[in-house]
Amino acid sequence: MKKTQKHQYDDDDGRTIVNMNVDGMPWYNRRRDFGAAPDRETNKPSPYGTGMTDREFNLYAWGAIKAGLLIALVFAVTWAVVILFLTQLVFK
Repeated sequence: MKKTQKHQYDDDDGRTIVNMNVDGMPWYNRRRDFGAAPDRETNKPSPYGTGMTDREFNLYAWGAIKAGLLIALVFAVTWAVVILFLTQLVFK
């Protein structure tokens, strides 16, 4: 059999523009080493610009969780009141 050779383009310098190793694609390789994640201190700002520190992020996330729980509590209490109203007054 004849071995096919890849065509070498003049403007190809070998750099990868986009990594196409995407989960779900037939050529996906789980074992590919993407390098170890760099360790960073907990109060250092993000390496991606002026971001939040880890402590600020944790406070922000905790505040969002509390807000969501408060909204869920309001809905739960409202439904409980509606159910009590219907069972005590309407369905008697």
